[in-house]
Amino acid sequence: MDFFDAFERLSLELKTSMGKTLLLADAHMGFELSRGLRIRTHFEERLAEFIKERDPDLLILLGDVKEPIGLSFTMKRLLIGFFSELREVPTVITKGNHDGRIEEVARKFPNINVVDHLVIDGLLLLHGHTNLPEVEFVEAYLGHIHPACGIKGGRVLRKTKCFLRVEKFLILPSVNPYLEGFDAREGIKIVPFLRNAKKGKAFLPDGLYIGEVSFQ
Repeated sequence: MDFFDAFERLSLELKTSMGKTLLLADAHMGFELSRGLRIRTHFEERLAEFIKERDPDLLILLGDVKEPIGLSFTMKRLLIGFFSELREVPTVITKGNHDGRIEEVARKFPNINVVDHLVIDGLLLLHGHTNLPEVEFVEAYLGHIHPACGIKGGRVLRKTKCFLRVEKFLILPSVNPYLEGFDAREGIKIVPFLRNAKKGKAFLPDGLYIGEVSFQ
């Protein structure tokens, strides 16, 4: 697997007043611990290498940085290793529903700030599992639902991760290449402020528009 290529396709880079801003969603580090896998993928080590290679002025992790909801000794050690690799990268975590007690680790690193949401240049950044904060924004970026869409080739329907735009909201796929995406039509229902949306537009990770998705 070409991890660098996968991370590049599943992340998003923006130019903001903070400089080069790199967005990643739903890394779910430690997913092996929760899914009974006996083999460690060391996915988080490769992700740290990718981030350092991209050298962003600001890294924004759009929640669900970790998979286990709790914070075991093993999970804490894994996070410490990941954050230690990024000591030189200003980082904001918009806390997700899997990020319980992540502050206990993040507070050891002065470059990391854990928040519920963030607004930069009219851009709202959040995980997507709670109600919208009462702030003004022009566009929003979130994760949470790991969007995927079906692409038909002949008689075969293949599921692939996608970016999903719903009005002024852009939902990023999970940056973890080991995790499959979820059907966007079902996932949209677990975003409180989008559960009544009627349709969205799906884009492949390379930016190719693949069509409209009806949620009705």
